[in-house]
Amino acid sequence: MNAHRFRPVFIGRMARTLGLAAILLGALSIPTAHAQVHADGAMKLTFGLPRAEFADQLDSFGFGGSLSAAAGFTGSPLRIGADLGFMIYGHERRNEPFSTTIPDVTVDVVTDNSVATGHLFLRFQPDFPGMKPYADALFGFKYLFTETRIESEQFDQNEVVRSTNFDDTALSYGFGGGVKIHLFTPTAEDAPASVYLDLGAKYLMGSEAEYLKKGSIRREDGTVTFDVSRSRTDMLLLQFGLGITF
Repeated sequence: MNAHRFRPVFIGRMARTLGLAAILLGALSIPTAHAQVHADGAMKLTFGLPRAEFADQLDSFGFGGSLSAAAGFTGSPLRIGADLGFMIYGHERRNEPFSTTIPDVTVDVVTDNSVATGHLFLRFQPDFPGMKPYADALFGFKYLFTETRIESEQFDQNEVVRSTNFDDTALSYGFGGGVKIHLFTPTAEDAPASVYLDLGAKYLMGSEAEYLKKGSIRREDGTVTFDVSRSRTDMLLLQFGLGITF
């Protein structure tokens, strides 16, 4: 199946799935007569290491961040949640004339190779004094895309125009784990219950996708050629950041 015909249908299905997860998380936030709801969120920096076939194609790692939220009933070690992430795995910047008719004005041309991820997860998280180890099972997608933008040479580097050169989507699934280490508990009554240092890792297997990498765009005599790579998209993610428990 053509990847670009498949992508809109796939993204639509995943958007509906993530929407359903949001509804479930909202439902869990409604207290019942028999149990209270435990919720937490985290913001983490992410290092992405390509693995297997993906590592054969890429000689760089990704860097970015992620946001996650989960909820479950107090007293139960099970949580359901969602995680959204973004990483850049390739970056190029060059200086070019604004046009062939205005060669005395130059601009910066920036190309980024990126991957956005969205996953639902089921978490097992027992509660121990001072820490919360956890294990996740994840299912979602990876969206790989390459964008080029033109920026002014001024200090603020205002963006002039942006274009997506190439993109594709892959199924993504895997497992992960980590530990939340208690840092402090705010004293204010309306503040979050606890703040944690969140250290974790995920291994995300991915279906085949087509993508560009650093150096994949060739420019010759006013024309552009893409050297497209294709492989599975397995990645190991190393993450650290802060988590808040409500």
